[in-house]
Amino acid sequence: MGEPAPRLRIRSTSYIVIPARLGSTRLPRKLLRRDTGKTLIQHTYEAALEATLPSGVCVATDHGEIFNEVRSFGGEVCMTSPAAPSGTDRVAEVARQLADVDIVVNLQGDEPELSGEAIDLAISLLEQNPEAAMSTLATPIRSRQQLEDPACVKVVFDHRGRALYFSRSTIPFPRSWDDALLSRDAPAFYQHIGLYAYRRRFLLQLASMPPSRLEKLEKLEQLRVLEAGYAILVGVVQEPSFGIDTPEDYCAFVQRYRGR
Repeated sequence: MGEPAPRLRIRSTSYIVIPARLGSTRLPRKLLRRDTGKTLIQHTYEAALEATLPSGVCVATDHGEIFNEVRSFGGEVCMTSPAAPSGTDRVAEVARQLADVDIVVNLQGDEPELSGEAIDLAISLLEQNPEAAMSTLATPIRSRQQLEDPACVKVVFDHRGRALYFSRSTIPFPRSWDDALLSRDAPAFYQHIGLYAYRRRFLLQLASMPPSRLEKLEKLEQLRVLEAGYAILVGVVQEPSFGIDTPEDYCAFVQRYRGR
């Protein structure tokens, strides 16, 4: 008798939701800025379409201007409650309508340069590890200024790629500093990239959980998941992440776009 045929792994159904609010303290109305000829939300939407695994992409917003903008470039968009306290809650509101979806990806509206391959990696981690509830991404830190910047969230993870902690502080903290730590082949420090993939059932559960002690201290929602005892898988990508939070960030993005 011949060898038995290998079992086929059936891919789960995944879907991207981009939470988008108009208000922004450091860069007002940033998602509707269009110095490149396209709004920032359109750039992010088009980046999401480069992923090959998701079955679709939708913007979740509570503001009519963003709703109309997404419609104007042919994107899918859903209106969500203005009372939603966070982007995760907006994503969960859409996820409640996605009964046939297994994995929901939360892609921030100000991440226009995240590659489709990176998004696919976060989804693949959950497909390959059915015991995990959630996944995210990280990229090596090669700058001491970035390492010490509280706006740059750091992550440490174990040999299986499971997050141990996220922090605005330098983690791990080197007792004796050496510049070589920033350039070694096995990176010592990783920046967390704010993209999340959730199992849909876990996302709906997360949205009903109260903020945790560490989450409130660091202002990092992902700590709620770790404090509750769930695993977060971390996929490493070698591309820098250029989330846009300030006028300087946006100007740099426009320059990179025009230089392509």
